[in-house]
Amino acid sequence: METTLHETPTNALKDAWASLKATQPNLRIRDAANALSVSELELLATTVGSKTIRLKEEWPAILLGCKSLGKVMALTRNDGCVLEHKGTFQKIAVHGTAPHQIATVIGPIEQRVFFGKWKYGFAVVNETPRGALRSLQFFDQAGDAILKIYLQEKSNLDAYNELIDAFRMDDQTRPIQVVPFEPEKYANSVDRHAFTDAWENMKDTHDFFGMLKNFQMHRLDALKWIGEKWAYQIDKLAVRTILETASIEKMPIMIFVGNKGNIQIHQGKVRTIRQMGTWLNVMDPDFNMHLDESKIDSAWVVHKNTTDGLVSSIELFDNQRELIAQFFGLRKPGLAQSPHWKNLVDSL
Repeated sequence: METTLHETPTNALKDAWASLKATQPNLRIRDAANALSVSELELLATTVGSKTIRLKEEWPAILLGCKSLGKVMALTRNDGCVLEHKGTFQKIAVHGTAPHQIATVIGPIEQRVFFGKWKYGFAVVNETPRGALRSLQFFDQAGDAILKIYLQEKSNLDAYNELIDAFRMDDQTRPIQVVPFEPEKYANSVDRHAFTDAWENMKDTHDFFGMLKNFQMHRLDALKWIGEKWAYQIDKLAVRTILETASIEKMPIMIFVGNKGNIQIHQGKVRTIRQMGTWLNVMDPDFNMHLDESKIDSAWVVHKNTTDGLVSSIELFDNQRELIAQFFGLRKPGLAQSPHWKNLVDSL
């Protein structure tokens, strides 16, 4: 399949964005990009040289430098869900070698980072009624945002400026090209006996990814093919029950939301649940989740075997068969999942 490049004349796009903002001043850049039929990356690129600085492609070093920023807000999203955590990049461990390096972020902000999908990075300043909003923003080759890190009132501004000085790209005019990802190739059929055996003999939830790769299976196909003992569909809006129950009963849960370059994880209780139109929201002081229920095409209960016993999750998919979010009961390695969580899942 031939790769196509999407290039838009910068001045024309800048003018189109300015016209759009004149009529819709509160329009977010992602929504503006959708309205103009371009990627968010292309729209942001029109501001390079004024309020945006392009960064060198030294992603692990830049992320490690974020530990010095103090308390920030980290935002990871896909088309259906957004997670926002306020806290510090307390502990970052980088593993492997380029271009397949990954990172594990542990602490108030928890993430699993896949640097092989990172293509562009920027330091961005947006003027708001409350003053300058400073951030670091990273994108994949298709122009989609991977991770955004926003400074907060008590963030270390000096460390932010030092990070920019250290990683500012020398040539700020280097062209930016949007290159769509090649479609993944999956098997059309499966040896059901071998597949079921592999599923039933998993030792850890992380074995699931290796199993999918070994059988060349799409995640959603795996859920459809394994049978109702291990996976079955539930009401698309069942997460409302999960969050409302977890809030009322103070049940700690885990929420995973990701894209090609990053998975952000919430571990703990959720308190304030708000429905706003099609959006189901968690609005807690240091954690926000925004789930667009209109993007949910199917919801599943999924059970996996581990050495610690059964682990049960809720998985949401959009109409492009992409995973929107996963929900688990909070558990630590070496411990069984909470019977309370299992009962809640079974009640769906």
